[in-house]
Amino acid sequence: MNGQKLPESFYDRTNVVRIARELLGKSLYTQIDGVVTGGMIVETEAYSWKERGCHAYDNRKTARNAVMFGPGGHAYVYMCYGIHYLFNVVTNGVHTADAILVRALEPHTGVEAMESRRGKLANRFHLTSGPGKLTRALGIDRQWNGKSLMDEDVWIADNDVKVPAAKIVATPRIGIDYAGEDALLPWRFYIKGNLWVSAKRS
Repeated sequence: MNGQKLPESFYDRTNVVRIARELLGKSLYTQIDGVVTGGMIVETEAYSWKERGCHAYDNRKTARNAVMFGPGGHAYVYMCYGIHYLFNVVTNGVHTADAILVRALEPHTGVEAMESRRGKLANRFHLTSGPGKLTRALGIDRQWNGKSLMDEDVWIADNDVKVPAAKIVATPRIGIDYAGEDALLPWRFYIKGNLWVSAKRS
């Protein structure tokens, strides 16, 4: 699968929630030492500077989240709990810190390489069924922070997969209870019935 790479205009839009929904069915790829690995995005979460779940809430800029204040179409990668790297897609324009967490992929390219990076798994659906799992499978770490999705190291492509609205489930995001009422926003999206989705939350 090697569809059309998404253009900058896809990311440079103001509605991060809409973009998070539209990323379902698109494919995320990395290329390391000539080896391409990738999978279809089956779960996302939207984050906006206007709500408490976001690292850049209320326009707070730090060394960690600085890339969020740059142009859309770049990777925002950070470490969670000192263990997992999480991959986010920066959206909107310069100085507007919105981003989308890619939570799960359905692998389809370079699967053997991904399995080698992840090690032996009791369940094959655990290969990329979570934000920390998919970054390890794709070889993504903090060094990928700030990379352009227009380059050849990491990109998202449209492989002409259409996800019907009836197949998209919206729920509150996972693990942000600290965000108060904003934690209830239905900004997590996943493809109904997909076996690589990270958690069965309704």
